[in-house]
Amino acid sequence: MIQARIAIPPEVSPEAFRRRDRNAKVVALAGATMGTSWSVRIVSPHPPAQLRAGIDRALDCVIAQMSTWEQGSDISRFNRTPLGQWCTLPADFAYVLAAGLAVARASDGAFDPAAGALVDLWGFGPAGGRTAPPEAAALAVTASGWQAIECDGARARRAVAVRLDLSGIAKGFAVDAVARVLRALGAEDFLIEIGGELLGAGVKPDGQPWWVELETPPDMVPGTAPAPLRIALHGCAVASSGDYRRFFEHEGQRYAHTLDPRTRRPVTNAVVSATVVHPSCMMADAWATALTVSGADAGMALAGREGLAARMLLRDGSEILSSALQAMLD
Repeated sequence: MIQARIAIPPEVSPEAFRRRDRNAKVVALAGATMGTSWSVRIVSPHPPAQLRAGIDRALDCVIAQMSTWEQGSDISRFNRTPLGQWCTLPADFAYVLAAGLAVARASDGAFDPAAGALVDLWGFGPAGGRTAPPEAAALAVTASGWQAIECDGARARRAVAVRLDLSGIAKGFAVDAVARVLRALGAEDFLIEIGGELLGAGVKPDGQPWWVELETPPDMVPGTAPAPLRIALHGCAVASSGDYRRFFEHEGQRYAHTLDPRTRRPVTNAVVSATVVHPSCMMADAWATALTVSGADAGMALAGREGLAARMLLRDGSEILSSALQAMLD
């Protein structure tokens, strides 16, 4: 049996262990949101109904602001705004957009929150799926590019007809938003999961952290997967991106939902998945996408520059760890 490797965050809170009550109960809740599922485990005396109501409000707010699948959402309204006209954004939307633009700038466009038209063209957005790649002519004229978005605090506008799509960052933000609600209710020890993105705070009643094991993609070469990697989610989040989650096949070729905005096509590099551990699930979500798109060499160089705790799994079964993640294993 292969022994799992253990990753411990650099900072462990003594207060979390001092306050723990070994007799406390863990409330488990679950539901559906944003086209996926969510689950929460909370050490809290509050009634489950009160906790669920707060979680539902937070998730509904994210959808109302940032879902391109809802015609009445704030992001859909922004995407219909005439070119050059300022659009006032809700605070959370503006915050997420600013973070997305910052990652786009730092990653040289490997992450792009203004690639919504490309996402739709490839069949991975609300416009509906497809069974064959789009024509080259359509790709060439589809507006895309984060540089066309100007953000001024609570306002934003488009210089050309790009469309925002925050699907690569909004799910992570939703995890952070749920954490914010739980803390407002006085909860300090919990594990939140939305569609595979996770955030853990504090410890369980038995004093153990919230342990999670990183997923091994199903299409790696058999027998080549590295030893399991288990992370203590104690004041940190983890998010993964990969080309195995959503795709279509045409004439024997797979077209994954992770697009490289710079080539305007699905990624074709050797990266099967990229995982980032970060204090913010929103940032872990965006950076995981940026690293996947960047590829092994450029992605790891980017992780080093940004101080990211990151892991990449390559199609041949090899694994690359950033120095920040390696330090969590030592």
